[in-house]
Amino acid sequence: MKVAHLVTSFIEGGGPGDELVDLAAASDSTGVEPVVVVLGSSGDRWEVTRLRGLGVPVVELGLAPWDPRAVRRTARVLREHGVELVHTHRRHADVVGGLATRLGRGPALPLVSTLYKIENLPTNPAERLRRTATILMRRRMAARTVAISHLQRERYRRFSGTDRGLVIVPNGLADPGLLSADERARVRRTRGVADDGILAVCAAPMRRGQGQDLLLDAVAAVPPSIPLTLVLLGDGPLRPWLVSRVESDEVLASRVHFEPRPPHDAAREVIGAADMFLHTSRSAALPLELLRAVGLGVPAVASHVGGVPEIVTRDTGLLVPLDADSIADAVVRLASDRSLRTRLGADAALRARLAKGARGHFLANFEARGWAVRLRGVYDEVLARVPAEPVSRPVGSGPATLPPTFFDTR
Repeated sequence: MKVAHLVTSFIEGGGPGDELVDLAAASDSTGVEPVVVVLGSSGDRWEVTRLRGLGVPVVELGLAPWDPRAVRRTARVLREHGVELVHTHRRHADVVGGLATRLGRGPALPLVSTLYKIENLPTNPAERLRRTATILMRRRMAARTVAISHLQRERYRRFSGTDRGLVIVPNGLADPGLLSADERARVRRTRGVADDGILAVCAAPMRRGQGQDLLLDAVAAVPPSIPLTLVLLGDGPLRPWLVSRVESDEVLASRVHFEPRPPHDAAREVIGAADMFLHTSRSAALPLELLRAVGLGVPAVASHVGGVPEIVTRDTGLLVPLDADSIADAVVRLASDRSLRTRLGADAALRARLAKGARGHFLANFEARGWAVRLRGVYDEVLARVPAEPVSRPVGSGPATLPPTFFDTR
């Protein structure tokens, strides 16, 4: 089965990047042959290089947004590669893909569209008109619309008035594996974390809405008796302000460290060596940084927003409101429990239970091979022209052909 993934670009916000590479790598086992069509810029070309290294054809059109030539050029690419189904990612690709699949003398190619944002209610007439036009177009052109979280599905259903043709298939990532005890000890030692110390990591982009301001307030409120080290990974427009804030506060300066994170670096070692992963974003559909942490078996303290509760459950971490005191309390709870477990040797301690739960939850629901299997199920339904029914459960919510989970007994 040849499936064309149509993306606007590989620049941040233009479409899927790392996860599309992971999906392509997992597609061999499902019988899907991916083709990737990039309407605009390929950015730093990391994704293009990786995809071609996997043997995936990548066609770069290099067109400006909404260039009228995009539809015919895309249609030609689809014909040349013998594509059987088109999967679009984000609004610009939805429009171009929807029109391109209908060019030509034969029947229209079937189209699947993935939603990436959790939309808010429109605030003005122009926004309402744009939203309505987008929904009507997608309902007319897409055989299936893929929501990546339950909240996203519910929000879209409210806007469109129906969930017919709407399926839930969370995005996935390649299994990052677990760090060995030696790796973990080395990473913690190089960052000055003592044997009884607590290492916390935040990897959210340093921009508005990601909640690092709340996180710093929370870290400042953690009692001095907790030997906490927080590593803030990456960069962004708010980094200078965050650095200034930390440097001006004696408590924060002793606890918070900034580390660069090159693009496409999963930061596997530092996240995998952490005692907890902190994610305090004010909105999120299905944050990849949080998925990686769960895949590495690291318990999370995360804000109760968007699709986050589908990643962070009672078995994988602690959900908190957008409040610095609540975040601090959750950090203290996990940190104190670790100290207790170290002193008493209690195997059933909270952090150990959450670490095991995080790993199992990732393998069962977000690992790339499982994602590929679920998408193949959607593609098969579309090509078989199975009528679109209102959704009642996630596609592929059973074990299907997923790898054994962490909880399996041997």
